[in-house]
Amino acid sequence: MAKKILLIEDEKTMVNLLKKKLIREGYDISVAWDGEEGFEKIKEIRPDLILLDIVMPKVDGFGVMEKIAKDKELKKIPIIIISNSGQPVDLGRAKKLGAKDWLIKTEFDPQEVLDKVIKQIGK
Repeated sequence: MAKKILLIEDEKTMVNLLKKKLIREGYDISVAWDGEEGFEKIKEIRPDLILLDIVMPKVDGFGVMEKIAKDKELKKIPIIIISNSGQPVDLGRAKKLGAKDWLIKTEFDPQEVLDKVIKQIGK
């Protein structure tokens, strides 16, 4: 069965790019457009991995990670942050909240995302 990835991201271009790449590689992709919807979907579909933006409407990525951290089962799900910010302060906070990896939107290509996904959950 295909591994499930939940992409929580509010930029359409980014969603389309990542979704296309990951589906082509055989992953089952779900999308949430803000942190509130994202957390509901995490509880509902129990993804194998979460790709999470930080700056989003309603609840930001840190808010989502704080909610996940309070749940014994959900906090086992690896999180890869995809953000415009590479500030050490943000990185530190994200790691503390359980993020396994980090990508800067302006500096990555879809192959790099795929490599990081495979590193966390395999093919």
